[in-house]
Amino acid sequence: MLGREIRKAREAAGLTQEQLADQAGIHRTYVSMLERDQKSPTVAVLLRVSAAMRVKASAILAKVEGG
Repeated sequence: MLGREIRKAREAAGLTQEQLADQAGIHRTYVSMLERDQKSPTVAVLLRVSAAMRVKASAILAKVEGG
């Protein structure tokens, strides 16, 4: 699901959950909840998280749709 793809992108970017949270302006526990599919990001949050990982949000969504 989306959480798995966010985690893969974060790890590929070499970021910890804390670093991603800092760069995206969200709390680390929220990153954790996103990665475990306990929360769904708004479009705005997905764009901020994607920008922090230097990946397009559409690329993450395409992986979810294709998988």
